[in-house]
Amino acid sequence: MTSGVDEQSLERPDLAVYAARSAASRGRKHREEFRDHRPAFERDRDRIIHCAAFRRLEYKTQVFVNHEGDYYRTRLTHSLEVAQIGKAIARRLKLNEELTEALALAHDLGHTPFGHTGEEVLNRLMEGAGGFEHNLQSFRVVDELEERYPGFNGLNLSWEVREGIVKHSSPYDRPCGVIDEFLPGVVPTMEAQIINYADEIAYNNHDIDDGLKSGYITLEQLQGVTLWREVWERVGAAHPALDPERKKFQTISALIGVFIKDLTATTLANVRAFGIETLEDLRRVNRPVVALSPELAEKNRALKRFLLENLYRHYKVERMRVKAERYLTQLFESYLKHPTLLPRKYQQKMEILGRERVVCDYIAGMTDRFALDEFKRLFEPYERV
Repeated sequence: MTSGVDEQSLERPDLAVYAARSAASRGRKHREEFRDHRPAFERDRDRIIHCAAFRRLEYKTQVFVNHEGDYYRTRLTHSLEVAQIGKAIARRLKLNEELTEALALAHDLGHTPFGHTGEEVLNRLMEGAGGFEHNLQSFRVVDELEERYPGFNGLNLSWEVREGIVKHSSPYDRPCGVIDEFLPGVVPTMEAQIINYADEIAYNNHDIDDGLKSGYITLEQLQGVTLWREVWERVGAAHPALDPERKKFQTISALIGVFIKDLTATTLANVRAFGIETLEDLRRVNRPVVALSPELAEKNRALKRFLLENLYRHYKVERMRVKAERYLTQLFESYLKHPTLLPRKYQQKMEILGRERVVCDYIAGMTDRFALDEFKRLFEPYERV
């Protein structure tokens, strides 16, 4: 143990009074003796980075399946971008950066292979057996499915990190349901609220980059999106000789800056308007404080509509979606009918958790690559098992 050091002395000294603090955490489910005095949220972040589910994000789809090219974002690179944006916002608001980073890196741990298609398929297949929601699956990963420590399953994360995972919400995520332990109906910390927006800022902007790189969307089409056009013209005015490729990158970077600046200013205005001086005030007021201004929120909705219509519903993305539905449905039905196809460790869990949930956990933990290989092993007669 490191002598003469405690969590409080290692925490950022200029945190806002309404920030979450490691030293004031509600603690962990299981008592542990630690080898050092890292602040609680810093320890949580490190545990998330080192867990198996985090490494598997490298080969899980964001929009483009892994084999479609090395350039495109994956769930891992997306999570890193969310962490970078989230920390930038937290720093400006003097919130807890370690808590923000831990939540960013954990928010997609439970995501399925093949992106939201995988989530929709598993939810349909699990009808009547508890359904599937990837925020709840992220919570299951950190609370139960990771097996690394003596005496308990899961990562034994702090209450505040677990609450933030449960209450993550964005246009493609909904809070995963009522868990009495985490103050149902009460807003989470501001650090958790940041992740809702950092997630969206990250995927909107990196999906533009990936969409342009793939050719599924074009710069000409983007000129019809007010927010993109305004920032594109601003970058052009600052750098009139810039070639289109570099101008694209600079516009995406500037767009992220626009969101961070607006979100910071709007959030600080809300803090003042709602009279929030402490974390307890935030819980008492019980209103989301982190927000975009109405003007930018409207422009952002137009950008999201463009991406939905032109990228996410592109016929080539749809083709992969249909194939992914078939792969996952056949895998699920085969495992359910023939549970001996699963590794023995999973078979042994069925008596406790039920056959459907174990099959669901197994498939949700797959990478795109593993799911495709498993499909070949099970259904292609000349493939080695």
